[in-house]
Formats: sequence, structure tokens, C-alpha cells
Amino acid sequence: MVEHTDGETLCAQVEQFTKEDTQVYTDEWQGYNNVDRPHDTVCHAQKEWARDDDGDGIREVHINTVEGMWTLGRNFMRLFRGVHKKFLAGYLAICEFHINLKRITPDFVAALVAAHL
Repeated sequence: MVEHTDGETLCAQVEQFTKEDTQVYTDEWQGYNNVDRPHDTVCHAQKEWARDDDGDGIREVHINTVEGMWTLGRNFMRLFRGVHKKFLAGYLAICEFHINLKRITPDFVAALVAAHL
């Protein structure tokens, strides 16, 4: 989680958490213009949601993965019927772990608790 959602903050996050050769797909929001990675966009303003640039029948350029992750996060937190913003980052960290590793193990919970003692 970050405090600001401007283009400068976003670019810093992309540079910190991705490899230099990572292909980035975004919508047309101008905050993405200075992302220092290989970058393609879909233009929602032109009713474009996905694009097949190389003609192989697979629409490589899309942002459905990120949008899907936000849906997973929202649905995960719905179980708690709201969370205090002080603890939101922790809940999102558990959700992120779930997305990345597909399951929360007792070892993960123990490490999470130990890290916050």
C-alpha cells in the first residue's frame, strides 16, 4: 500500500518491484506514461479492452489480471465485514500471499505473527 497514487509514486513502485525487462500492460491513464519498462496499453476510451498485437489469436495486451486481483482482494476482505484502515495493509498482505502461493499455511501464519511481536 502507498499513501499517494500519482504517476511518480506508481513509477517508483514499478521500478522497485519488477525486473527491467518486465512487460507492463496498462490502460491509458497518463500516470503510466513514464513507466520505465516495455509498455503497451489498451485504450478504454476507444472501447478497447484487449488487443492481439502479433496476430496469433491470443490477446496479449490486457489488464484483466490486475482487475481480477482487486476483485479477489475485495471479496477476501468482505468476509471480515470491513477492516480498520490501520490494519488494511496486513489484510492485503495476506490476500497477496494467497494470490501468489494459492494457500495460507500454518508456517506463514506463524511467521506473520512473529514478525509483528
